[in-house]
Amino acid sequence: MATTLNPAPSIRGAGGYPLEAGTFDEAFAATGAPRPPYAELIEALAQQAPAELRERVRSRVAAAGLEFGPGREMAVDPVPRLIAAAEWERLEPGLLQRARALNEFLADAYGPQLIFEAGVVPRHLLETTEGYEPAMRGLVDPSVPPATVAGLDLIRDEQGELRVLEDNLRMPSGAAYALAVREAVEPEIGAPLVPRDPRGYGEMLGTALRAAAPPGRNEPSVAILSDGPASGAWYEHRRFGRELGIAVVTPEQLETRRGRLVVRRGGEREQVDVVYRRLDEDRLSEPDGSPTALGELLLPALRSGRLRCANAFGTGLADDKLAHAYVEAMIGFYLGEAPLLRSVPSYDLADEMGRRAAMERLDELVIKPRGGFGGHGVTIMPRATEPQRRRAFELLRRRPERFIAQETIEISSHPTVCGAGLQPRRVDLRPFVVSDPGGGAAMPGGLTRFAREAGELVVNSSQGGGCKDTWVLGEER
Repeated sequence: MATTLNPAPSIRGAGGYPLEAGTFDEAFAATGAPRPPYAELIEALAQQAPAELRERVRSRVAAAGLEFGPGREMAVDPVPRLIAAAEWERLEPGLLQRARALNEFLADAYGPQLIFEAGVVPRHLLETTEGYEPAMRGLVDPSVPPATVAGLDLIRDEQGELRVLEDNLRMPSGAAYALAVREAVEPEIGAPLVPRDPRGYGEMLGTALRAAAPPGRNEPSVAILSDGPASGAWYEHRRFGRELGIAVVTPEQLETRRGRLVVRRGGEREQVDVVYRRLDEDRLSEPDGSPTALGELLLPALRSGRLRCANAFGTGLADDKLAHAYVEAMIGFYLGEAPLLRSVPSYDLADEMGRRAAMERLDELVIKPRGGFGGHGVTIMPRATEPQRRRAFELLRRRPERFIAQETIEISSHPTVCGAGLQPRRVDLRPFVVSDPGGGAAMPGGLTRFAREAGELVVNSSQGGGCKDTWVLGEER
């Protein structure tokens, strides 16, 4: 049951800020007092009318053309999420560690497959996943991280600990949106707080893309491979293309010539050394092993060694929800380290012991399709209707290996402008890690996403969620 609190004049005028029992609120403690470092932000917000602040931010968003898909203006809440410097200093090494281990896993899976031989990760992951691309076997250079960009979805649990809910290495989107949201929100807040600047992300990305080039290409030609204006992340593709000075191309603009990939520009053709893959299409080969149309276009240059792919085809293997269940074991196997970030526990339903443990308490868990994304196909059993629960039971009875079960977390809430005041809405965090042969770095903060409805746990933009600015406070070391 909710408790109504009055921590600031603007909130009191809106009828109180309700804290949800059993949920960690990012800004307010159970007593109603602002958590550090939110006191200054709440005071600054108290001097403004929340609805007017939201409209000013919305005007900036519209002027920037910030969309998530054609004609879908992105919902941006004006109340930023704050991360204290001390927490970020603990969090960032865990992000880098996890991205490093996942890249090692991908290089291994497309190479010697040592982790499967050792039995640390079950081979049935490889045999049943939708994310493995057989045509890439032997084409992943272990010296170049196959996932140049990783987006790790974090949630804060009931005790306030940030934990990894999902891993996204195939085609994580949102970094450009995080930059744009900062540009829309920060000028309107007026709080005496100094967030770290995320704009160095573009330079990190450009450096990593150039570093992925084949040997001997000292001034490589890089292109963003996109679906074009129909893509949900078209804003992001155009922005990074413009800021990094690289072409944004579609497959129709490319052709293969003598083992090289070339892009047509007017009447001229230019060799492409690196493609930053941002396509929805993920397959280079058909189930029978024959190449897809995309495979016919790219595989000759990949096999000749004259082309490299940033966020290589086949990185979707690491996005498989079953792979998530074994990432902590990957960290130990490849890095010889203890995990710095904990995963939300998952159950391997293809494993007899895991399936038995999950089925004994299935009513308490979340059921996810292994290859799903954007929150689609997820059944939160404690909140499901009886027909939804029966359907989940039937799917698991018939094909348990296609799903995983995961612990249900009452993810944290954050003050969000609703109507004329502030109300709690659930949030997650997607930080972005860029990896190159020399190491890795993370954007300070990342993109916070929020659910639009009270109590809703699904925050994905594809399901109507909105975005918040994420401020990492304090000077960088």
